[in-house]
This record gives sequence, structure tokens and C-alpha cells, in this order.
Amino acid sequence: MAKGRPVGSQIRQNIVELLYFMKEGYGYQIYKTYLKLFPRCTLRSIHYHLKKGLLINEFKIKEIKKEKGEFSWGATAEKIYYELGPSASPKIDERIKRFFDRKE
Repeated sequence: MAKGRPVGSQIRQNIVELLYFMKEGYGYQIYKTYLKLFPRCTLRSIHYHLKKGLLINEFKIKEIKKEKGEFSWGATAEKIYYELGPSASPKIDERIKRFFDRKE
């Protein structure tokens, strides 16, 4: 048996499922959608799994946008848009498919 943590993660697999139907999304947008479909987790956990997914090529960065506005931390926000990478393997969950079909 191998030592260390397993590479797979249910949270990351759930994000793969979401991005399959969303096509692209930034961290907070993915988090808000995740909370509607899956057991509660933190925004920090979502960001951790997005970064980990980049390392193992489950996700890739589509673009980075700077948005102007009045935020508590300043006048601009940087949004990193993610999409599925070459190592992603969505299982196409019917529950998620129905959620996005109703939304459209």
C-alpha cells in the first residue's frame, strides 16, 4: 500500500462535474453552485482543490480578468476562470445535469 494521501478527492471530482456543465467558472461562482448541489464545504476548500487540480491537470486556467468595482479590499478584483483540463474525467451525474437543465 502506498504512503501518503490519495490523489483522488470527492470535492475535486464534484468540481469536475460542475465544470463539465458550466464549461468555465471562477472560484466564488463554483463555490456558490457547489453549495446548491453538494454537502457544505468552505470556500477555502474549493480554492485548495482548484489549485491542486491545476497541478494534476484536472483543471486549467482559461483566463484571468480584472474587474473594477467597490470591494472591501480595494477597487479591483482578479477573477481566475477555470475549465476542465486533459486529466479530468467527468462521470456526468444526472442530478447535476437536471440542475443545469432547469437553470437554462
